[in-house]
Amino acid sequence: MPDSPNSMHSAEPLRRFFEAARGAGVRISPAESIDAVRAVDIVGYGDRAALKDALGLVLAKTADEKRALSECFDLYFRRDEIALPDDEKPPSVAPGAGGAGGGGTLGRMLLEGDTAGLTASMEQAGEAAGVQNIRFFTQRNLYARRVLDRMGLGDVEHDIAALRREGGRSLARRLEAGLEGLRGQVRDFVERNLLLFARGHTEEFREELLKSTRLSNLERRDYERMRVLVRVMARRLATRYAKPRRRRLRGQLDVRRTMRRNMGWGGVPFVVVWREKRIEKPRLLVLCDVSGSVAPMAQFLLMFLYALNEVLADIRSFAFAGSLIEVSDILEHEPIEAAIAKILGIIGFGSSNYGNSLADFEDGWMSLVDRRSTVIVLGDARGNRTDPRVDILARIATRAKRVVWLNPEYRAAWGTGDSDMFRYAPHCQMVRMCSTLRDLERVVEELLEGVR
Repeated sequence: MPDSPNSMHSAEPLRRFFEAARGAGVRISPAESIDAVRAVDIVGYGDRAALKDALGLVLAKTADEKRALSECFDLYFRRDEIALPDDEKPPSVAPGAGGAGGGGTLGRMLLEGDTAGLTASMEQAGEAAGVQNIRFFTQRNLYARRVLDRMGLGDVEHDIAALRREGGRSLARRLEAGLEGLRGQVRDFVERNLLLFARGHTEEFREELLKSTRLSNLERRDYERMRVLVRVMARRLATRYAKPRRRRLRGQLDVRRTMRRNMGWGGVPFVVVWREKRIEKPRLLVLCDVSGSVAPMAQFLLMFLYALNEVLADIRSFAFAGSLIEVSDILEHEPIEAAIAKILGIIGFGSSNYGNSLADFEDGWMSLVDRRSTVIVLGDARGNRTDPRVDILARIATRAKRVVWLNPEYRAAWGTGDSDMFRYAPHCQMVRMCSTLRDLERVVEELLEGVR
């Protein structure tokens, strides 16, 4: 998926785009392919808006095809620069500086924070690795490794080992941190190719693919299918956990019930009854960051939890970005899809301020937190360098049964830049990376299992 046709024949990136678009349901004849190539020769690749309009005019024949082509275009031509941690970006590192660490091209780019160079290198490596041939989600790690190998992973690993032997531990740590961030970006790159080129397979495969794809990488056209999957998964969990739940107190005989049960045998205890403890349904307070890339995760978490109303005794829901509001009434009295859209319209997509939001919660709703409450926070813990107010989360933790934090970012990104994740984590009983529907299912199941 090169950014421009300079390094190859101009029709080659279009050929792969046609393949991806056909998989998305756009019918493209050979004649239309030729017309599209001619149109692109005229408008070029420099102006993405003009390129998208030209391809839409030539290829899309219905409103559905136009929508599918638009989403496919956005995913195919998406260019995210490699995001390195702030403290891994020194102003300049001269080539060859720091011994072995400066010797390789990949090592130099990591040390210099050359995000544009890393992005171009990743795409060239993806082309060489044949990443467009990926078809199954089980191949993601394989293709990610191939891309990293072609970028020069072996040389950097050799450099790191040499630096450690030669006493350059600080430089080695910087390389390792940069490499870990790069791995996450390469996984996302491979995943986008999977979404583009693995279409057209069975429904079962598509569903498994969607469950295992980062929600921030999904196209909007997949949201309705995801909502169906959420309802199915929630119904399965509700069936399992909605039955009356009791915990047997092993070794503690219930004498009265045993005697009653055995009246027909003259009181001889053929049937022994043990004492049991009824398990209460969990009560949840859910605080969801609805800013930026966290918003897709928030909406599916809320959908999942509200589909489990048979199992959960009570849910109070809150949404926050720069400030926090309660959204329980909206979610309870409107269809879930409309409710989530309304919530995002009120408070979504702004800049996060976790400190302000926690303070809002403490001022307005701290009285709801007691020993029966599980408090779930969904967010990346990035407060744009504002005061994180960790003290408030600590006070919540002392009152609640437990605090659970779900973070959609890769663990390697926690604590980097403006992330306060490692400051919040000590006050949580459960901290999980949660970026896919499959992750979400596991977390919810773990929460329900915890009260068995």
